[in-house]
Amino acid sequence: MLKFLSRVKIEFNALDPRTASCMEFLAQCNSRKAKESNPACEVEVKRKNVEHPPQITVTFVNGVEEAFDATSTPAHHITKMILEKGLFLETEQMFREAGEQWPVIIPEEELSQHAPGTKPRKAEEKKQ
Repeated sequence: MLKFLSRVKIEFNALDPRTASCMEFLAQCNSRKAKESNPACEVEVKRKNVEHPPQITVTFVNGVEEAFDATSTPAHHITKMILEKGLFLETEQMFREAGEQWPVIIPEEELSQHAPGTKPRKAEEKKQ
């Protein structure tokens, strides 16, 4: 997960009962596997004394920053979103390194073409 991030900032009031998502996400960030995937990723924890909702802010390796309200977003949803965006970033980088246009634009007529080595769909299957 940290592989796709350059920075993680977790902010919460330690006495706030809504910090479960922050604590779970912090545990994921501190796992050996996560740290090994990107040792350069900064993980910053800010414990606040003021009434402030728990918040997780991540910065992707391309500089895009995204903040999550940790009171309403479970840690596994945040992790899933990071992995999905990370795979998108990897795909984009792979195309750019190969000198290909990004985003890939597929003409409408090619979307309906039969792919070699597969069976064409029957008309009744298309309706479902």
